[in-house]
Amino acid sequence: MKRIILLLIAFATFSCTKAQKTEFSKEALTETLLATDGSQVAFQDILKKYKGKTLVIEVWASWCGDCVKAMPKLKELQANNPDVAYLFISMDKTADKWKAGIEKHELKGDHFMANDQMKGIFAKAVDVDWIPRYIIVDKTGKIALYRAIETDFDKINDTLKSLK
Repeated sequence: MKRIILLLIAFATFSCTKAQKTEFSKEALTETLLATDGSQVAFQDILKKYKGKTLVIEVWASWCGDCVKAMPKLKELQANNPDVAYLFISMDKTADKWKAGIEKHELKGDHFMANDQMKGIFAKAVDVDWIPRYIIVDKTGKIALYRAIETDFDKINDTLKSLK
C-alpha cells in the first residue's frame, strides 16, 4: 500500500511541473516588448487591448524552421476564426530580421519582439522552451491554453471552439 501511495505522490509531483497556468506572472506582465514603431510596451498593456476578445499568442522567430513550417496551419486557423485576435511575439535577435519575417510570411495581427530573446526575462516568465509556442487567452483575460506547440493544432482548435 505504501508503494502505491508513493507512486501516486511521485506521479502527481511530476505531472504538475508543466501545469496549465491560468494567468501570467507579474514578471511576464511587467516585462516590456519592442513594438514595430520602436517603442517599448509592457506586456500587461498589450494584453489590455484584447480585453473582451479571445486572443491567440504565437511566440516565434523568423529563423525558426518549425515556425515557418506551421505558418499554413496558423493561416488556416486565422481563416476559420476571424473573430479571434492574433498577437505575435518574436524571439528574433534583431528588429530588421523580425520585421522582414513579418513581411515575408504576411503575418496578420499585432507584432512585438522580446528584447532578450529565448533565454531572456520574458521567455523565462512565460516558460518558453520551444517555438513556435501558442497561448490562448479567453475573453475575461484568463489563460485557456498555456502550452501548445506546432503539433498541437487540434488542441488549439478545440480550445477555440470551447470559447465561442
